[in-house]
Amino acid sequence: MAQQRPIVLVPGKMSQRVLDRLPETFELVRLASADPALVTAEDAARVSGIAIQGKLASAFIDAFPKLEIIASFGVGYDGVDAAHAASRGVAVTNTPDVLTDEVADTAIGLLLNTLRRFPVAENYLRQGRWARDGAFPLSPLTLRGRTVGFYGLGRIGLAIAHRLESFGVSIGYHTRSKREDISYAYYPTLKTMADAVDTMIVIVPGSESTRATVNADVLSALGKNGVLINVGRGSTVDEKALVEALEQGVIAAAGLDVFENEPHVPEALMTLENVSLLPHVGSASEATRNAMGDLVVDNLIAWFDKGEALTPVPETPFRRSKSQA
Repeated sequence: MAQQRPIVLVPGKMSQRVLDRLPETFELVRLASADPALVTAEDAARVSGIAIQGKLASAFIDAFPKLEIIASFGVGYDGVDAAHAASRGVAVTNTPDVLTDEVADTAIGLLLNTLRRFPVAENYLRQGRWARDGAFPLSPLTLRGRTVGFYGLGRIGLAIAHRLESFGVSIGYHTRSKREDISYAYYPTLKTMADAVDTMIVIVPGSESTRATVNADVLSALGKNGVLINVGRGSTVDEKALVEALEQGVIAAAGLDVFENEPHVPEALMTLENVSLLPHVGSASEATRNAMGDLVVDNLIAWFDKGEALTPVPETPFRRSKSQA
């Protein structure tokens, strides 16, 4: 008799690449959302894997007594209660590395757009104003001579920093502890870094420990020539304080790819001219999203075939037990 294929549940939206590949190896079950009320008794008793793109609460995890692994689509997995999954012995995986270069490229583009106002200049041309009104106004800001401080210096932060080296800017960073493998200037607190730099790039995960840590005091320390770039998580920045800082000239400009309550962007940010806004497109190329989708599926295959995920998150460095196999 043929061995039964593992059953993988996908609640809500998911990369088409994942949906196309999963049926090759697994029995696929779909739900409209990750709502425990939608789980039938039959599915609760059968599902051993979940592929998720977005949030997955502990109550949904607990709906599946035979759950072994949660494969999350994205490098950030703050939407998944990984600590609770770990307490259940459930492995959690994410998709690091495959999106590093794409997000780093986006960060550089967003930084240049913010400083030099390229999207505004293009609209000026498209509206016929170059011919009608003359040359586009000189940009008040430039990358020349800037000092860039990184809030977070993991894989993506390092990739951005390496790109910025070629621009001839000074680079520093703030993380929980100093890294011994790099020579960039280290700042023990976020505020001391903000005092020392005029450009801050935020690329830390979203968590309670990082929530609203870029606050009014930090923005004030960044200064009137200061520029804030956020390609990490919107929750890291106090959006109300940021709006006030931009309106009052506490800092010069900001470039944001992430927001606190996506996809809803505060109207106050939308109306400001010294802000460059993107709809969370850091990794949004077909090539990169397909690579992320492949890693979601490959993690599930590796877990059920070899007993070990390819990219487990630090909270769940598990191997599949013999009793699960």
